[in-house]
Amino acid sequence: MTTPKGADPRRPLLPLAGGGHDHRSTGAGESCCAPTAGRPEVEPSAATFPAGERSTRGQVRIPGATFWMGDSHGDGYAADGEGPVHQVRVSPYLIDTKAVTNAQFATFVKATGHVTEAERDGVSAVFHLAVRAAPADVLQRAAGVPWWLAVRGADWRHPAGPLSDITDLQNHPVVHVSWRDAQAYCRWAGKRLPTEAEWEHAARGGLDRARYPWGDELTHHGRWRCNIWQGDFPRHNTLEDGHLTTAPATAFHPNGYGLHNTVGNVWEWCQDAFRPTEYADRAGAEPVPDPVAAEPGDTPDGLVSRVMRGGSYLCHDSYCNRYRVAARSSNTAESSSGNIGFRCANDA
Repeated sequence: MTTPKGADPRRPLLPLAGGGHDHRSTGAGESCCAPTAGRPEVEPSAATFPAGERSTRGQVRIPGATFWMGDSHGDGYAADGEGPVHQVRVSPYLIDTKAVTNAQFATFVKATGHVTEAERDGVSAVFHLAVRAAPADVLQRAAGVPWWLAVRGADWRHPAGPLSDITDLQNHPVVHVSWRDAQAYCRWAGKRLPTEAEWEHAARGGLDRARYPWGDELTHHGRWRCNIWQGDFPRHNTLEDGHLTTAPATAFHPNGYGLHNTVGNVWEWCQDAFRPTEYADRAGAEPVPDPVAAEPGDTPDGLVSRVMRGGSYLCHDSYCNRYRVAARSSNTAESSSGNIGFRCANDA
């Protein structure tokens, strides 16, 4: 692939993380909603500042429990590894009630001088209907998913491109953050990323085996309970839920544990490395205690596939129904786009 003029030549722009087709019919398991970016040589993480003191601000305590993890309804994609459904036992822990916001991330950047990977590379992925950039800054479309555009100057401060800003988005989830950026924030904040098991347990809000944090029906009397796509994807969004891209981090009613937007809005990074066979390899007769997927030993840190959970504002049943609590996906630790964010956790 030829690198467009003005882009970082180390980084091939947006080779696809998933195909431009209905994954349910093909069995493809990669992320259809967030393109992957890669470099020929992966730089080490730039987080060199001291770790912050432990903080539980904005977090709620989740009691230890045994729950059924995975897709109990047959709605998922085989290649994503949502099954088999198996019992997991989690110890008590703490988790943020909302995704990290632009205002919170700005405080972190001001305190540390952290430069995100999207900023260092000078380019990130923006959904085509949201782009605010001069034509010369729209570098290319992602192969197979032309609704993703590589936009020069897109980053957390400019989520739709260089002609956008976050002035009116202070309480929206920060986006264009890689897994490594999220790790840096957690280090500074005295927190950590949740494990995949912790994330799913908390996202369920106490409703074991339910499709969504509120039950099994997507809407209630025609009212939307999360921020996903309505209409004809990817051409026309009817905006029935009120949002084309991100919603405020506390939009919609919280789940039974007090967590907002655990499905829809933005994908959320988890601590675990992603393996599609993880559930099959660990399932057994007894509940699995506090599982965390093993770190691969033969892959550069930035290229390790990391778990993402929750879906985003781009999910739609015609293409990607990963706005279910059990749904899982992944991207490389160095990748960023306009629909990936995170929330933090902590030991109890």
